[in-house]
Amino acid sequence: MSSKANKNNHTTAYLDLNQQAWNERTLRHIKSDFYDVAGFLSGKCSLNTIEREALGDVNNQSLLHLQCHFGLDTLSWAKRGANVTGIDLSPVAIKQARQLANKTGLNANFICNDIYQYFDEKQQEKTSELFDIVFTSYGVICWLSDLNRWAQGLSARLKPHGVFYLAEFHPINDLLSGDDYFDTKQAQIIQEPTYTENHNHEVNTLALWSHSLSDVINALLNAGIMIDAFNEYPYSPYAVSASLVEVSQGQYASTHQGKSVPLIYSIKGHKA
Repeated sequence: MSSKANKNNHTTAYLDLNQQAWNERTLRHIKSDFYDVAGFLSGKCSLNTIEREALGDVNNQSLLHLQCHFGLDTLSWAKRGANVTGIDLSPVAIKQARQLANKTGLNANFICNDIYQYFDEKQQEKTSELFDIVFTSYGVICWLSDLNRWAQGLSARLKPHGVFYLAEFHPINDLLSGDDYFDTKQAQIIQEPTYTENHNHEVNTLALWSHSLSDVINALLNAGIMIDAFNEYPYSPYAVSASLVEVSQGQYASTHQGKSVPLIYSIKGHKA
């Protein structure tokens, strides 16, 4: 068997692991205080100040949300006037997203697919839709085995001069936690419970990949995405770790040897 066939077999196995894990996690997440679905249905916006201010007015803009989970952020963009499409690997998550869209009366298109397969399929369609904005956020990069393929795919989905935006957990935290910072070219197989408060210590088996900041930036540049802004933040909008301390409303911080740790970074760019 060729090395390429072996790689494809491994990738499919990792994909199956992660899909199963996110199917199980979704069922917990929709019931969690962390996601506060009831609050969303009563009118709250799930988006954070970081991404709202970065993208500004999205009214009548077409927006593709990669790795959208069960659609809260996708639908929050729809509330702000965007014409949204969300894509996610988990059929359970996409089912929940569609149900939320129906409950809110918001117009949204949700697609269940691996994003690499989605990109490949769209490349074969001569009249495939292009978007004004491609958006992705918070805990997405670690699930990607090939950043160059990711960047090329999202670039192909953007209109000329269309905007790409990423807000993500800073990889320095992986290093401080004892994990790899640089890409080892190998999947890391871990077992851990989900990050919401109702995990009950039930673990999922997951496949993750490490990527440095330079990996992300260079993949985007090589795909024709011009970087307009790169920012780092000494806080997280989510209390995803017991070590984080709330320093301001909705801002959770950490220190290392008494110094502030970068917890979030963001990249805004446009297609050249």
